[in-house]
Amino acid sequence: MTNGSEPDKKPSINPILGAIVLFALAFMAMPLFLGNQASQTIPYSAFKSQIEDGTIREVTLTQTTIVGVFGGVENDGVTQLRAVLPVQNDPELFPLLADNDVSVTAVNSGDGSIIGALFPWIIVIGFYIWFIRRMRSGMTGLPGGVGDLMSGRFMKPANPAQKITFDDVAGQDTAKREVSELVEFLRDPERFARVGAEVPHGVLLMGPPGTGKTLLARALAGEADVPFFSTTGSEFIEVFVGVGAGRVRKMFEAARKAAPAIIFIDELDSIGRTRGTGVGGGHDEREQTLNQILAELDGFSGKEAVVVLAATNRPDVLDPALLRPGRFDRHVTLNLPDKAARRAILDIHAKGLPIAKNVDLDTIAAGTPGFSGADLKNLLNEAAISAARTSAHEIQPIDIDEARDKVMMGTVRTLAIQPDERHRLAVHEAGHTAVAHFLPEADPLYKVTIIPRGQALGGTHMLPENERQTLPEPYLQGQLTTLLAGRAAERLLMTSVSSGADDDIRRATTIARSMVARWGMDNEIGPIDLRDSDDHPFLGQTIAKPRNFADATAARVDAAVQVLLKAAEAKATEILTHHKDKVLVLATTLEQEETLDANAIRKCLDPDNVTPLHDRSVPI
Repeated sequence: MTNGSEPDKKPSINPILGAIVLFALAFMAMPLFLGNQASQTIPYSAFKSQIEDGTIREVTLTQTTIVGVFGGVENDGVTQLRAVLPVQNDPELFPLLADNDVSVTAVNSGDGSIIGALFPWIIVIGFYIWFIRRMRSGMTGLPGGVGDLMSGRFMKPANPAQKITFDDVAGQDTAKREVSELVEFLRDPERFARVGAEVPHGVLLMGPPGTGKTLLARALAGEADVPFFSTTGSEFIEVFVGVGAGRVRKMFEAARKAAPAIIFIDELDSIGRTRGTGVGGGHDEREQTLNQILAELDGFSGKEAVVVLAATNRPDVLDPALLRPGRFDRHVTLNLPDKAARRAILDIHAKGLPIAKNVDLDTIAAGTPGFSGADLKNLLNEAAISAARTSAHEIQPIDIDEARDKVMMGTVRTLAIQPDERHRLAVHEAGHTAVAHFLPEADPLYKVTIIPRGQALGGTHMLPENERQTLPEPYLQGQLTTLLAGRAAERLLMTSVSSGADDDIRRATTIARSMVARWGMDNEIGPIDLRDSDDHPFLGQTIAKPRNFADATAARVDAAVQVLLKAAEAKATEILTHHKDKVLVLATTLEQEETLDANAIRKCLDPDNVTPLHDRSVPI
């Protein structure tokens, strides 16, 4: 194999193994057709002597043989005697049989010899052919077996129900600019060839799930109006070794014939993982498929107007050979949309939906930080379902509110909460809300609720005014104070704390440790990277890494984190103590109403200076 390629041959069954299986089946089947009786061939004269002795009671005659069965007496395990009849007819045979009272059966020689001998083999060979055809077609899932397996839809461009263009892709302006350069090349490749320009044939789209990688690839095909060959990495993998490589060859050949064209491979990481880590030691099906993709990417000439797009959310596991210049040498990253991008995405998905006029899409965009394009589409769909549940004709703000809470926190849970637990929960959430209200560094409040959803028993919702790209130290300290305010309120108003602050403490500890170990916000430790884990850029997961600093330094980090957390809790306690009466009013009102919006919160915490806020249509 050169660069992972191999002769274009169909997978087949080992002929030696097939012959062994066929012989074994025939050997096992012979007794079923020839019987289980042991026989012995003897001379004709000896056969007549056995008749005269009275040991044979039944004979079967054909044109050439005579077979006798012992009359209940075996001779050394032999139950049948066989002899060849003489060419000349023996006039003494039939009288001898009649005198010794032997039962005679005559059989046509064609039925007894040729068909009787060939019938077991016919059955076994037929079963073998049926089994091979069944295995080939059954394992591939294609009615035509291997022929369709190697071609089929892999050689045919996709035919989308509706044409998708760049206008259908919102919130990814940078990625669209990167990809749109390929449109002119696909529309007029000769113009680039005249000046010797080559557009990258491999473009890798990277980003978190739901950010629009597949949509962007389809939009490129729609803008260029060229054939679009679409597949996923997992569809190349089959039981037969070599099938994936064959599929790759067939698809690239079809794309070259249809050029200008686009090939799109979704979930490239399923076949593009670093080689040498599989069970096959570098020769398994996945790695052969990857080798064939590498060979096909190298095989493009400068004049072939074929662009290969691939999408993945795991670029860290891809084989380095895929990412080198000449293959997937252009990397386009699709990030989670910011506030303006979320607004543009909502405009696209809101088309055709009966949304009420008092629904503010700007507020929805501001209140959904961290949502991907797929999340926003799901948000509007859940809102439409909520409206249909009440037989409404339009999607109202309450439907958007319910949909966002459901997407972010889960469905409302019906729990039997005891009165004392309900009171503690109201005090806890009132602590968060009061500190967020009185802290100038905190984001504006939207609402507070003690209705259980998902794993949360309640929540305080805030609405960021601006999309933050960096996090200033005062803002982070305000976050710590707000997070620990629920616990501080419990201690202040109920003289004890509960396990309800579990998630608050976890989040506050994560922020404080990042301030010390990552962002250098501790004056004594200084600007040094002391993190013991890495956050995956696309998966949102924390991956542990070996510690490269001393235990004494780790102890200093722990001490600095404790100082930050205790200072934040002390500040929260100070604010709550200063406004204790107002916090009690807020807790009592929340316990009665279960949910309070921004105006109701301000009425409890600042009754002398209540100015109705602009009616927001959705929560953060």
